[in-house]
Amino acid sequence: MKAITLISGGLDSTLATKLMQNLGVELVGLNTISPFCLCNHRSSTGRSCGAASVAKDLGLELINVNVSEEFLEIVKKPKHGYGSNMNPCIDCRILLFKKAKEKMPEVGASFVITGEVLGQRPMSQKLKTMQLIEKEAGLEGLVLRPLSAKALEPTIPEKEGWVDRERLLAINGRGRREQFSLAKEFGINDYPCPSGGCLLTDPEFSRRLKDLMQYRDLNLEDIRLLKVGRHFRLGRETKLVVGRNEKENQLMLNLARDDDYLFMPSDDLAGPTCLGRGVFNDALLRLSCGIASRYCDLDGRSEAEIVYRRAAGKEESSVFCRPLDEAALSGLRI
Repeated sequence: MKAITLISGGLDSTLATKLMQNLGVELVGLNTISPFCLCNHRSSTGRSCGAASVAKDLGLELINVNVSEEFLEIVKKPKHGYGSNMNPCIDCRILLFKKAKEKMPEVGASFVITGEVLGQRPMSQKLKTMQLIEKEAGLEGLVLRPLSAKALEPTIPEKEGWVDRERLLAINGRGRREQFSLAKEFGINDYPCPSGGCLLTDPEFSRRLKDLMQYRDLNLEDIRLLKVGRHFRLGRETKLVVGRNEKENQLMLNLARDDDYLFMPSDDLAGPTCLGRGVFNDALLRLSCGIASRYCDLDGRSEAEIVYRRAAGKEESSVFCRPLDEAALSGLRI
């Protein structure tokens, strides 16, 4: 019997997949790609992790489905609301399950495997919510959760004898001791995050996203910019992003659109590259220079020379300005 296994790169989906392989189920991996996923990072030992690495380690064919545009529409107005931050977990799971259902006929799969654990996540892994997600995705009875199966009603694969229910687990609740023990048993010692990860659950990122949604429509370009730097709201149509290190300074240059402004210290100063997006007048340009100056290494000087230009232009201007004081800065920080 063949199934699609949903792989995020986190520990739970890896364990569920390995468990089903040990039971002899033929599996095809499915990973959805969005701009908010945190799993495709490096582990604590520096090893490249994520769905692709998990699939390779487990000898799985992996199907990648980019849901970025569809997911942006969900984030704007989720049918089932947000979690504690900007995470539309229920709608996200429905979308993921729908993508799995679409792929089932293509690969000859009869059901779907997930690493979900009953009661682990407060929004999407309660029993009634799991049932709702299956129903709206058109997969009622066809989603098998090996880590919690014996704590749930039998699914069609179990009832039909495609999978031996007695060899499945009954993990329940927020604790993770059983997963860590199972990982040790399976020889899985290197993973980027225990149960997956999503930027939309992060309070700081969520504040930035709320701010962006308040003043402009979401697009992938702006989402990429939300992930880096210090963010300041200068006006309804104007924001400034300040690089925090050399890597982010380079990202400011890479992410700048032609009509964005770039601000940076003169060559004799160390400091950030800043990206200004939106509508700027002389006052906002000078304000941006004051913010940039605040993060320069002034080495005892009272002001910095900040050079600025349009990203697509070559003509530069510069001003000498004092750093913006902390009280004014905090009122602008997102």
